[in-house]
Amino acid sequence: MGCCNSSPSMEDPPPPQNVHQNHGGSDSQITNFSFTDLNKATENFCLKNIVSENGGETSDIVYKGRFHNGGFIAVKKFTNMAWSDPNQFVEEAHRVGKLRHNSVVNLIGYCCDGNERLLVAAFMPNDTLAKRLFHRKIQTMEWEMRLRIAFCVAQALDYCSGGGFTSYNNLSAYSVLFNEDGDACLSCFGLMKEFKDDQRTTGSVNSESLIFRFGTLLVNLLSGKQIPPSHAPEMIHGKSVVELIDPNLKGKFSAEEATIIFKLASQCLQYEDIESLNTKDLVTTFETLHTKTNVKASSYVMLEMAKRKDVSLNQLSTLGDACLKLDLKAIHKILVMAEDDKELVELSFEEWLEEVKDIQEVRKRGDQAFLEQDFETAIDCYSQLIEFRRMVYPSVYARRCLCYLFCNQPDRALKDGMVAQQLFPDWPTAFYLQSVALSKLNMITDSADTLKEATLLEATRQHQEEES
Repeated sequence: MGCCNSSPSMEDPPPPQNVHQNHGGSDSQITNFSFTDLNKATENFCLKNIVSENGGETSDIVYKGRFHNGGFIAVKKFTNMAWSDPNQFVEEAHRVGKLRHNSVVNLIGYCCDGNERLLVAAFMPNDTLAKRLFHRKIQTMEWEMRLRIAFCVAQALDYCSGGGFTSYNNLSAYSVLFNEDGDACLSCFGLMKEFKDDQRTTGSVNSESLIFRFGTLLVNLLSGKQIPPSHAPEMIHGKSVVELIDPNLKGKFSAEEATIIFKLASQCLQYEDIESLNTKDLVTTFETLHTKTNVKASSYVMLEMAKRKDVSLNQLSTLGDACLKLDLKAIHKILVMAEDDKELVELSFEEWLEEVKDIQEVRKRGDQAFLEQDFETAIDCYSQLIEFRRMVYPSVYARRCLCYLFCNQPDRALKDGMVAQQLFPDWPTAFYLQSVALSKLNMITDSADTLKEATLLEATRQHQEEES
């Protein structure tokens, strides 16, 4: 199947918003758009329109687009020449475009102009699972909703598998989107793996990898935490459900259901498991768990969460601006002067009196090394402090986080930023540092969302101080 040279004009109305999600089983036709059309719809692929659902794991970016009649679309732009054979790209796009299921976002078109390769899908207006689970702490996602999401994703994967798609490119919390009714849908973009040179589209991502990614998704839903897939086995190994479960649920979950999901996640994350699970096993498990609770109510509650305005870059604080620019030296100067966790330190001063004086000296040596930009020594001192003390202030983790960034160890930096957040919830500095680490890990969308969260938290704190 060759590339078409004709494409719809911007004056011709595209499929209207939200009507794209056709749930029938018909052999739907998809549209061939020109690059000019999509460039205009996305305002020249403006940064403000980035809504990538892959969390920066690939070099491709997803943009929100809008046609002249107000209809919205999602446009995935391949930033490298992944599909050297245009015929292969178009053929695969048409194959994906035939899929129609309640829990799979519809592919409605593509662009194959010159070296440009783009996909166009129905726009899901209510964000991704990543944004709703990781970046919206004001209202915790209810347990029933998490269960429903896992069930929908399992059904979507099983449907796609039955249609010949046994692989999925980078399944993650960014691949799960919410439609206008608050129902979870799997992005269709992940069904088209990037293939280079003479690679065939039979799938280089095997079913075991897909099952592993689903296990990671279950860990996300259980813990409410944002983690790189490589850390998922570490998160669950040797732990119990009680240790892993999201504390923001405050006990409002079924221990029996959580235990079953915990065991399923453990199975999914076992590399050496010869008899790997398949998508039908996943669906069967969740059909057994699926309760008669009115999950729709949870969906509407989720959609009615407090509206939070997008943060403009000109609203960033000095720290936020430094983190946006990845200016580690500027961040260092700010942390040297910062006393963000002073209240916590004062409240827990008795802890200091119970500790051995030598350990207190280790903290002092670590702070001095940090001040003098001797980051390796600072890491050693802070690590000793963390190992021997019963309580460690978030600022210690924040400083060690920055040290790791200076030493080009963003993986460890991210972990420290997350621990600092756990110790001091809603602390903007912890979020800011996580955004830098995520950027260094090339998880660009995660980084941008975390930076926004930090700015919102900072603005809320400032507003509270002004009112008091």
